Amino acid sequence: MIAKRTIPLIICFALGLLMAGQYYVPTQRSTELKSDLAAWVQIIASFSLGLGLVSVSRMHYGRVRKMAPGWGYSIVAFVGLIGMLGVGLWWQGVDRTEDGALTPYGWAYQNVFRPLQATMFSVLAFYIVSAAFRAFRARSREATLLLVTGTIVMLGRAPVGDWAWDKVGRLGTGVSLSECVVWIMSVPNMSAQRGIGFGLTLGIIATSLKIIFGIERAYLGGGKD
Repeated sequence: MIAKRTIPLIICFALGLLMAGQYYVPTQRSTELKSDLAAWVQIIASFSLGLGLVSVSRMHYGRVRKMAPGWGYSIVAFVGLIGMLGVGLWWQGVDRTEDGALTPYGWAYQNVFRPLQATMFSVLAFYIVSAAFRAFRARSREATLLLVTGTIVMLGRAPVGDWAWDKVGRLGTGVSLSECVVWIMSVPNMSAQRGIGFGLTLGIIATSLKIIFGIERAYLGGGKD
């Protein structure tokens, strides 16, 4: 129990206070220590990627072995994983030869990975539109304000918006739709973003303090014992 709970808590507490002190009272030795710890973080992150690779492989292998629903997609995932990893290691991550031609690794990246990535984000766009449709229902004053503001911003980002705004004589305001969008994005939107940013910062500080002082122990594997 000591090795699994107490020692990690002591290490977390000591390093948390040390790095906080380094930020407010930087010295040459503390800066060097920060650089060394950053390098260790990168090393640990590399091992975590390898652990994730093993975990994903075990999951898909289990689905193929049991022929669970959708096990064919697991085979496709295996082929893509092994193929991309193989050509990447063989060509050492080089995507073009000296004469500018694509290597097999570069070809797979340009003609397989990027189109699949674009397809995934295209599918996500439909979910975003669906969420926006539900959010823009004018069921309250706040939802109505969101609907009007979102409509103005979307129209102002498209050439047809300025064209239609000019056709109605700018409603006698003398202000173009693009200028309205700039004001919305610079004043109300920026104010809301800064408020959210302050809230996130306070949440990060509170969570960091809980981790440093051992109140939050989820990173130890759950439980508070």
